[in-house]
Amino acid sequence: MNSYEGVVLASPASVPYVRHTDLGASRFIGGVFRSLLDQSGLKKDEIDGLVISSFSLSPDSAISLTQQFRISPRWIEQINLGGASGVVALRRASRAIQAGDADVIACISGDTASQKSFASTAANFSSWTIDAAFPYGGAGPNAIFSLITQNYMEKYGAQREDFARICLDQRYNSSHYPNALFSAKTLSLEDYLNARHIAGPLHLFDCVMPCAGGEGFLVMSESRAKALRIRYARIMAADELHNAHKDDPIQFRGGWTEYAHQLYNMAGVGPSEMDCVQTYDDYPVMSMIQMEDLLLCQKGDAPRFVRETDMRFDGSGKAQRKLPQNTNGGQLSCGQAGTAAGYLGVTEALRQLTNTAGNNQVAAARTCLISGYGMVNYDRGLCSVAAILASGDMCE
Repeated sequence: MNSYEGVVLASPASVPYVRHTDLGASRFIGGVFRSLLDQSGLKKDEIDGLVISSFSLSPDSAISLTQQFRISPRWIEQINLGGASGVVALRRASRAIQAGDADVIACISGDTASQKSFASTAANFSSWTIDAAFPYGGAGPNAIFSLITQNYMEKYGAQREDFARICLDQRYNSSHYPNALFSAKTLSLEDYLNARHIAGPLHLFDCVMPCAGGEGFLVMSESRAKALRIRYARIMAADELHNAHKDDPIQFRGGWTEYAHQLYNMAGVGPSEMDCVQTYDDYPVMSMIQMEDLLLCQKGDAPRFVRETDMRFDGSGKAQRKLPQNTNGGQLSCGQAGTAAGYLGVTEALRQLTNTAGNNQVAAARTCLISGYGMVNYDRGLCSVAAILASGDMCE
């Protein structure tokens, strides 16, 4: 991995999520773009790089948005890698800044959600899924993740109560984050355990709520951020690996296992020094797998780890070990706004590290681990990404 020195992230922006809407994806992307300009004080013509991530923007694309937004970027990218999109975007944009290909890059993700949009996306997501799973009734991600969850439970002895620990602490976090779809809805262990059955060991609160929304952030040089007098976070390390462990019959690990040690070595910090963690939580089992593969605990030890860890942003739980996790509620309580879910961990990490998280602020947050996971084919997710960010004043 090469250094990201001199490049920073700034101005985390979110468009509030809604369950259903008739508005197109470009409206949510445009809302994020406007927020980025308002926060940074930049004018449109000062944005000379653009990354767009969206599943529902088609037939439009990143290039057509330049005309809609009346901008003329000299560097452009479209990254549709689902839950991996945010970390991949910050990596690609950072290298463009270092190469001098752009000065300020807006990384934006947004998706819409009509009554039938999620079903349409799932039905046309992958030809492999259509050919290998749909004929046998395995339509949509719930069937895939019920298999992954059941295998994990049998392999490591996880119980539904263990998955509940993640869901309950994240619901508490979301109650302090106004943009979360479920910010006003409490969740008890009894609610979780008695929820409607979905597939295999999965019940209602193990599954994310599809919705519409947008997320984004700016990438620029550290000197530019200082000149603008805006708060920022440094990229201490970041990496990605795709289609890892392809011979595993059922997925129980991701590509993080192949670079986790190197990630921490590059950042100059260890797993125990993370002040907060943002995992990609499309299902609780995936958060557990990320915790293990990114060395927060040993492989197969995540059930015990979450039982003994307070994952609330303010440490108000009863467990002695404290590690704030998905401090805005994650997808399980915010909702899954298409590819914007892949940016959710990045924008939340930025708010925590710039001390702008508001009511869900982690006290003295200086370091944050972000992990992303995405592009679920007929039996597994193909993308595994991670980054370690630090507050802008940490190294001064």
